[in-house]
Amino acid sequence: MTKIAIVYHSGYGHTAKVAEHVLKGAADTGADVTLYKAEDLSSPDEGPWDELAAADAIIFGAPTYMGSASAPMKQFMDASSKSWFADAWKDKIAAGFTNSGALAGDKSSTLSQFATLAGQHGMIWVNFGMKPGFNASTHEFEGALNRAGHATGLATQALTDVSAEDGPDAADLKTAELFGERVAEATKRWVRGKA
Repeated sequence: MTKIAIVYHSGYGHTAKVAEHVLKGAADTGADVTLYKAEDLSSPDEGPWDELAAADAIIFGAPTYMGSASAPMKQFMDASSKSWFADAWKDKIAAGFTNSGALAGDKSSTLSQFATLAGQHGMIWVNFGMKPGFNASTHEFEGALNRAGHATGLATQALTDVSAEDGPDAADLKTAELFGERVAEATKRWVRGKA
């Protein structure tokens, strides 16, 4: 069974909800998936760093604030330098997701941060692989999957005046599940190939 770690930060609960749906999609493939809060990994000497080193894949997730990953997530990213020195994550699968109040919201910059982090660690980045679900006049926005059209990773939207109970909407949460499934399946193939 492949082991997948999801490390995320959520400021208001929206990104936590996305993380839970990414977990659901990955777990539905039979993978063993665990959620880790970034704020519990803010120091390289505290928290379950050994569990991350034992995982076959790490999925990074955070809200996009002011065009960047949130500060607690960045603190985790910086703390990962001890793992970098030890090559603890080298050749693991990596992927990322983000959420913001705007449809675009400069989320690509956060996904690029995650891909760069993965590259620094020598990880294998898995993109989303899903075509945009809202790119023609014949498509409806409501219910469209991957409607923001991001390819590097998963990007969801939760309107700023909507609680985590009501957002992101069902289409974005279904998109999150499909993303989790894709990363889990890629991890299975990678682990099988390494064996």
